[in-house]
Amino acid sequence: MTSEVHHGLTIKPGDGMTRIELGCLHQKGLLYIVPSEKNWVCSQAQMSTHSLAGFLSELTNLGDSRIKGLMQQWGIYYRSLALEEEPKD
Repeated sequence: MTSEVHHGLTIKPGDGMTRIELGCLHQKGLLYIVPSEKNWVCSQAQMSTHSLAGFLSELTNLGDSRIKGLMQQWGIYYRSLALEEEPKD
């Protein structure tokens, strides 16, 4: 598996985990996503996006003003989108 680099994000799929390196001149970090009780429903290729979307959905639904304020300070907003329906046979 090869790494994908987009706008300071490097996605490194691996055996059983995905690492996402985030970086610019002012901040740098590494995010690990591993199999868990809530992301097992997706393939390895989609596990990281499933985990991030689920985490951000649950985080924003907490209704904690501290979380909302922190996200606003960093210019991060999240909104869940409707799922596409699977075609019926």
